[in-house]
Amino acid sequence: MTNQLAFDADGTFTIVQFNDTQDTHTTDRRTIALMHAVLEDADPDLVVINGDVISGGPTTELEVKQALNNVVLPMQERGIPFAVTFGNHDEDSTPLTGLDETAYLEFLSQYSCCANAPGAAVTGTGNQVLPVRSAAGDRDAFAVWLLDSGRYAPERIAGQDLEGYPSWDWLRFDQVEWYARTSRELEQRNGALVPGLIFQHIALWEHRFAWFGGVDRRTEEDHARARRRHGIIGERNEEECPGPFNSGLFSALLHRGDVRGVFVGHDHTNTYSADYYGVTLGYGPGTGFGTYGLGGEDDHRLRGARVFRLTQSAGDAADVAIDTEAVFASSYGIDLTAGYQPSQPAPFPAGVR
Repeated sequence: MTNQLAFDADGTFTIVQFNDTQDTHTTDRRTIALMHAVLEDADPDLVVINGDVISGGPTTELEVKQALNNVVLPMQERGIPFAVTFGNHDEDSTPLTGLDETAYLEFLSQYSCCANAPGAAVTGTGNQVLPVRSAAGDRDAFAVWLLDSGRYAPERIAGQDLEGYPSWDWLRFDQVEWYARTSRELEQRNGALVPGLIFQHIALWEHRFAWFGGVDRRTEEDHARARRRHGIIGERNEEECPGPFNSGLFSALLHRGDVRGVFVGHDHTNTYSADYYGVTLGYGPGTGFGTYGLGGEDDHRLRGARVFRLTQSAGDAADVAIDTEAVFASSYGIDLTAGYQPSQPAPFPAGVR
């Protein structure tokens, strides 16, 4: 991508979060319709597809590329910068196709609107920060952090199995260390903390703590207290699925004080956000119609996206206000009938192969 991200002349910048588009080369046509509708409505300056970009369904290299193409084409056609993070399912097809996440980024780099870089030399693929310049162009006014939260936990550590623990992955120390170091570098370069948002696929343990207002208790009374304390908005229809270990990222965020929110996917039917001690922890609704939802007649009720509207403060050049809301397919008149409605793979743009 050649164009630098920047606030508009009126001091605004809009981000759309899609996640769990999670499909094969025959992406459900309603996933694409939803993406088009949200892009038309929100007119974003940046789109993040936040993990599980594709499913494990592709069986050939061509099908992987077609699956990726289907879900980035809506942005490419509109000239909207986009970036992806990776989730636990993105490499499920790798044993058959031979393509891994590094190959996905190489493929996506052919798109003129792709904002992804190979990423930092730390655990995972594509860990990076996208600075957003101020409207005046004189400083980095915001930072969009893209983190790879991994895939699955190992079967054994130090000779011990992980039975009884969650089976998903977690951010490693070198990733958290990279964030803290890069955050300091941004502050030094700009003379002040640079506010930002983190996008990663798998939730932190703190997402669950925020919903219940504590670590050990899981009652409706606990949640009622949390709702008052943390200003919770949205639904929780499944348990959060973090990794077996707390990565320490949240502690690093409190220490640095620059990141205003951590937004995830992975748990398709959770849509909530919570102000957890000054950092908003939230979900983007699952976007893809080709993967699990609520089940039954309501299966697709929560298909959607999350929109962030950023505004530079007129009184403090180093501050940015963030408004966010979840938006849903039901608001755009998209068919929510249960089941799968496959499409034909979209043609590749010129210059992409």
